[in-house]
Amino acid sequence: MSLPLETTIDPTLCDGCALCASVCPAEIISVQGDTARVTGPADRCLHCAHCAAVCPPGAVTVPSATQAALGLATVSQSPSTAPLPSTASLVRLMAGRRSCRAYRDKPVSRALLEDLVRIGITAPSGTNSQRWTFTLLPGRRAMERFGALTARFFSQLNFVVRFAPVRLAARLVSGDTLELYYREYYERVQEALDEWRRTGRDLLFHGAPAAIFIGSRPGGTTPKEDALLAAQNILLAAETMGLGTCLVGYAVEALAADPRIKREMGIPKEERVHAVIAVGYPKVPWKRPAGRRLVTPRLWEG
Repeated sequence: MSLPLETTIDPTLCDGCALCASVCPAEIISVQGDTARVTGPADRCLHCAHCAAVCPPGAVTVPSATQAALGLATVSQSPSTAPLPSTASLVRLMAGRRSCRAYRDKPVSRALLEDLVRIGITAPSGTNSQRWTFTLLPGRRAMERFGALTARFFSQLNFVVRFAPVRLAARLVSGDTLELYYREYYERVQEALDEWRRTGRDLLFHGAPAAIFIGSRPGGTTPKEDALLAAQNILLAAETMGLGTCLVGYAVEALAADPRIKREMGIPKEERVHAVIAVGYPKVPWKRPAGRRLVTPRLWEG
């Protein structure tokens, strides 16, 4: 369910630098004259507040992404003198990490990627099974090859899903999965495919120079959860290294649905990839931490 568009840009503060437009994943911000404006369409806004986080003068406001949701009630915000980082500093790290969709043309060393994997496996796993797997894409050649394989899958999917009888017949096997894809994703995916063919623009990894695939071998009790816990460790560690990261769900879906991709990459067919992380050096530094929507936890006292 999408939220109403509520992002605003104060024209008296905006200096027209266009950083907000450059980091907006929905591409709904543009600079007109000397001022940035939200130009829609409104239903594409992700409420990620990237625009607010990158704005030097603080001209952008996204009410749904409030800093109040990050306030700590029982822990001091002052830095700790203990050897371990304070809870407050850990929260600052977590809040400061954002999904990166604009990368510098600078490679990430294989040694750094391997260090991130070592950090990833410090995560807990169900019954300590540690059945996770990691596949590294260490350069743009591998990234572009995987992008082409993914584009092949979505091109074929989009060709088939256009036909209503096909979507209707698919309900017998997979419920409304195809119908949902057609309603929510078909148009956007088709636009990305068309632009990729026309200009070569990488809308899957946004030009990231490397990626880490996290999967699982058979035998784990909670394989998906294990992989995602390892992914979170990697995301946070990468932040401390000055790296930008982004989880790429479209890549996970393509790997799950098209066995040819895993075969061409040498990933055993019995493995399941649960997370794909783009990794690179960000083009734009964030100016402030991310906000979050306020939550009210449910209380059950038995």
